[in-house]
Amino acid sequence: MAPEIVIAVITAASVLGAAVVAAVPALLTVLRRTRVAVENQGEETRAVTLDALDAVGSRLQARFDARLDDVRDDLDEVRESVARVREWQAGHDAEHLLIPHPRPGGDV
Repeated sequence: MAPEIVIAVITAASVLGAAVVAAVPALLTVLRRTRVAVENQGEETRAVTLDALDAVGSRLQARFDARLDDVRDDLDEVRESVARVREWQAGHDAEHLLIPHPRPGGDV
């Protein structure tokens, strides 16, 4: 190789090396800032996500409680209906005991 080419290659390598050495501190600073910014955004995102999950959980709990109250009300209505039927049945049975009814095809 010609001496001019060797000198050009060495010069180019030294210029690139100097550029890399000069860029490393700036690159490390940018990486640190980026890491800190990402960590801060991660914490903010985590806080917002937890707040949103709490809100969803509260709404779901309210809906669940409302449904549970509806089911309890329905059960109370069924119990009241069953009690009315039993009262009617008891009265009806008492009527049959007190008032003799002729049976079809038989004696009283």
